[in-house]
Amino acid sequence: MIYSLRGTLIYEMQGFVVVECGGVGYKCSTSMSTLRAMPKIGSEVTLFTHMAVREDAVELFGFATSQELECFKILTGVSGVGSKVGIAILSEFTPEQVAVCIASSDAKTLTKASGVGNKLAQRIILELKDKMKKLGITTSVSDISKSVSSVSFGNISAACEALAVLGYTSDDVMPILSQYDPSLKVEELIHKTLLEIGKR
Repeated sequence: MIYSLRGTLIYEMQGFVVVECGGVGYKCSTSMSTLRAMPKIGSEVTLFTHMAVREDAVELFGFATSQELECFKILTGVSGVGSKVGIAILSEFTPEQVAVCIASSDAKTLTKASGVGNKLAQRIILELKDKMKKLGITTSVSDISKSVSSVSFGNISAACEALAVLGYTSDDVMPILSQYDPSLKVEELIHKTLLEIGKR
């Protein structure tokens, strides 16, 4: 399995980029978010990748951040969500926004992504929330309060629930979230927390 590629960006087009590593050009299908993050052609770039092997094809997907890669893998694990839909969702939303939609059961917002109807949006929310429960990830306010006391919840609690969708437990994120102003927007709290986790 190819986890990441580091090389020279030699070509990009809507839907994919080509990264040359050791004289070999790797075509990576990707989201619009990653395309927007790409440097100029000829620059060095690192992509986090996922290889999809099917009977009729082998396809490589590349993402600018490990969070986007993990979100893609989680989304495509949902029944009915193929690679094309996973890319469409991540072209429309950041991983943080996807997590907030799932944690808040906001199916309507998810339908803004190409190929995602109301039924599929509901399935994504249902399966991913259930998946978190099966993994033993609990995100109720009572669970959170065991980890941190004297915290004004509100957006902190919502951010914790959203991060749980990305696979982080309250024990992972609450020590970080408790440092921030709870009046900050949920998406900003998630972004700051993911940046801090990435430094460790």
